Amino acid sequence: MSRIFCQTGPRLAAVGLAIALSGCAALSPGSRTLAARPQSEAPVPGLLDPVVLWQQQNFPGKRATQYRPDRVGNRDATHALAVSSASMLRRSVRIEPAELGALRFSWRVPALIALADLGDRNLADSPVRVVLAFEGDRSRLSARDAMLSELAHTLTGEPMPYATLIYVWCNQRPSESVIHSPRTARVRKLVMESGPQRLGRWLDYERDIRADFEKAFGEPPGALVAVGIMTDTDNTGETAQAWYGPVALGTATKGN
Repeated sequence: MSRIFCQTGPRLAAVGLAIALSGCAALSPGSRTLAARPQSEAPVPGLLDPVVLWQQQNFPGKRATQYRPDRVGNRDATHALAVSSASMLRRSVRIEPAELGALRFSWRVPALIALADLGDRNLADSPVRVVLAFEGDRSRLSARDAMLSELAHTLTGEPMPYATLIYVWCNQRPSESVIHSPRTARVRKLVMESGPQRLGRWLDYERDIRADFEKAFGEPPGALVAVGIMTDTDNTGETAQAWYGPVALGTATKGN
């Protein structure tokens, strides 16, 4: 994902941060489930909350990744095609910390991005990302992160989230490892898959949002305010595609 900082100036820094950090999209398995679709597409039949559609967010100076409805492997899906591009499908939500439960999502990746390295600021592309954005105490932001948040707000109309947790597929780092963003301490990537062994098939995940956030950031999460999906190749200049199944959020049961 593109997050270019000092070497190319603050404008591109903010653009890169907007890609990783601006609001995203969301759903609730216990209460509602949505399939990600571009805003121009009709609602998907059978969903419990088909009126509210996901929105595509493009970023200044970046070619947009193309998202379209598709069906593959007997599943309804959203197909993402990135050609030297970066943009996301997103939707805002509001789930308070006490209500955070499980996150369910699926994806299918036919091939990795050969040059990608999620730990390298200049090669940090990924064929799939599921992005969660959280609120928090902004008085705790470092001076650098506060500045980056203001820049993102100026260029995109939205401040940088207090914290962003991104589920990714990495070329070499082991699954369950946490990758810290070289740009900001407020973005952490949690590796779901490593290497090519499980390419070309549907993979389904169910994650404990609170546990994953605490593992990545070492602190309890604030309110979840947005969720998104994103495929990007703007750093490597390569072409990548992937398919995403519905994303769903479950609320915690009382007493947890």
